[in-house]
Amino acid sequence: MPLGRLALAAASLLLFAAASAPLAAERTDRPYAAPHASSSDELPLGDGPHPTVVPEHKVPFGAFLGSGSDGVNAIAPLAAWLRGADIRVGHTYLPGNHWTDIEGSTPALPLWSRWRLARPDRMLVLGVPMQARNEDRLDDDQVRELIHQGADGEFDRHFLRLARNLVTLGATDTVLVLGWEMNGTTYTHRCAPDPDAWRAYWRRIVEVMRSVPGQRFRFDFAPSRGLDAVPWTRCYPGDDVVDIIGMDSYDQPPGRTFDDYVDQPYGLRHQVEFAAAHGKPVSYPEWGLFQYGDDPEFVRRMVRWIRTHDTLYQTATDYCPHGFWQCAENPRSSRVYRELMSGRRG
Repeated sequence: MPLGRLALAAASLLLFAAASAPLAAERTDRPYAAPHASSSDELPLGDGPHPTVVPEHKVPFGAFLGSGSDGVNAIAPLAAWLRGADIRVGHTYLPGNHWTDIEGSTPALPLWSRWRLARPDRMLVLGVPMQARNEDRLDDDQVRELIHQGADGEFDRHFLRLARNLVTLGATDTVLVLGWEMNGTTYTHRCAPDPDAWRAYWRRIVEVMRSVPGQRFRFDFAPSRGLDAVPWTRCYPGDDVVDIIGMDSYDQPPGRTFDDYVDQPYGLRHQVEFAAAHGKPVSYPEWGLFQYGDDPEFVRRMVRWIRTHDTLYQTATDYCPHGFWQCAENPRSSRVYRELMSGRRG
């Protein structure tokens, strides 16, 4: 995501932050062992028709509308604007300022859990930072040390507490977008300073969270589109600890056209072919406009791409400059999005 979205989430949740006592650590003292990566940077992308294309179909969708009560309360008005569209996906983030944030200790999480439980066909998508101070621009040496601490189990208790909180709230099947955009440079939870240890850390988090009775979590590995700081395949932690291969895709460089976004190294085609090779569905937790302004062709092509691949869910980012409903800067794209996602035509 572009810089500042996590800060926006934190500011929203700060309105009702709650204190939480630390949980006693539950960890083993073994050092991390770098897992064998089941990915390959050399996965063939192919030049012919996409072998992953499926018949066009509707995909469960929502939008990021805010992290706290503002986001929950905006879902119904968005559905009304979309002429009665069935919005089945709620998307929010845990702020990454402090470990208590990542433990899910704010009152926002019960609000989202209640929304999810109101209908059995709904899905809650939760962005989970892998590190505190997640937007503090720590240097690579600091990040490398934190990755090693995580891989050695020093942060196990925080993710154990988050898993227990989610199960207690009934949000047992939450989709957890863990360490999103790990291939970039924005976040402290980035992968590039030590991909081997980072993969081990991801595996450890999943192991800890899956140890909680009653959980049915799904873990979404969601890099940003393209090469960025490191090939995202180098960060892939293994098929046994990933359920979904996501991708955040904004209308921005590298590339200028949608075909560029498809065919660039580590782009959209690479994502869907990688996912198919690993037996995983894909997702688009974040997508929207950015560097090229009001671009309705991007919206048309992105929605069609989503609907013609094995996509579990999609959630557009709906604030300026990215969005279509809460942002008045993109009127042409807004009209296209509304028509494409509308519950009824006309």
